[in-house]
Amino acid sequence: MNTTFSKEEKAAMRAAAAEAKAAQQGADLEAACLAAIAEMTGTDKELAETLHHLVKTHTSLGAKTWYGMPAYTNTNGKVVVFFQGATKFKTRYATIGFQDDANLDDGNFWPSSYAVKKLTAADQKRLVALLEKAVS
Repeated sequence: MNTTFSKEEKAAMRAAAAEAKAAQQGADLEAACLAAIAEMTGTDKELAETLHHLVKTHTSLGAKTWYGMPAYTNTNGKVVVFFQGATKFKTRYATIGFQDDANLDDGNFWPSSYAVKKLTAADQKRLVALLEKAVS
């Protein structure tokens, strides 16, 4: 069993450390989020831009980066939803995930992340409903 971290995982950990330092120094966290999205290409960029627009239009969540990827926080600064591009970790799909502070509980078993290859109008409507429930 290989217990070392991949190059991508190490880069994500370095990004998380830099983000924590920037937050302590009062950096513009939304600008960092937008910069992370701007650095993306192709489908990852399109999906991240769409998620950012939906979050900012339909919720009061704040934007920041989390492990170098776009993330959105509640008023306590806790990550509620995040985006992970497919390219960063060489996966076949991007991921939109929800953290513990998202109010998505549904009985004893519910999804906390979603594989995403495209966001149609119907998908966006479903995502908005999830976002609104997550912050309720």
